[in-house]
Amino acid sequence: MSEEKGVASACVPCAIGHFSTSARLLNEAVRFKKDGLTTPQVLDDIAAALGEQNALERIDLTPEKMQGLAEWEKAMAELALEKSRELRHMLEGIQSMEQLETLAAGTEEFYKYLNREWLSKRLADCPTCKIKAEPQEQVQEPEVDLTQYGKGVSEKRRQFLEEIRGATS
Repeated sequence: MSEEKGVASACVPCAIGHFSTSARLLNEAVRFKKDGLTTPQVLDDIAAALGEQNALERIDLTPEKMQGLAEWEKAMAELALEKSRELRHMLEGIQSMEQLETLAAGTEEFYKYLNREWLSKRLADCPTCKIKAEPQEQVQEPEVDLTQYGKGVSEKRRQFLEEIRGATS
């Protein structure tokens, strides 16, 4: 049973990985903007991003794998599944490089959001991460008189400049 739960909790980190890879692929495709949407490089990058999203939906975010998740993680998995379907459908109907640029930027933004949200919630839910460090004894900082700050440097700089001026005269 514990192995099943371990496998189930892997679906959100896997989703993060698939979105990360798709974002990189779409960013790479945008680099070939001047070559056009139908060039082999752009088409191959789009196809690979589609493959990532297909794998995410059909392998990593199946109901079986999602059923053992904590509620907060299940909600994130469902959001990732929804966004993956949206991205996949948009990529399947792409018509222009401008659309590709928009999808690349949106995929990157969603990847970052999903990663940050999942990691911060996982750490907040982690019993060992909640251990607080012992309070440190407060060390009182010495009071510093800043009224004289820089005056010695300014005087040395002035003397140096006078020497230079005297040597060039």
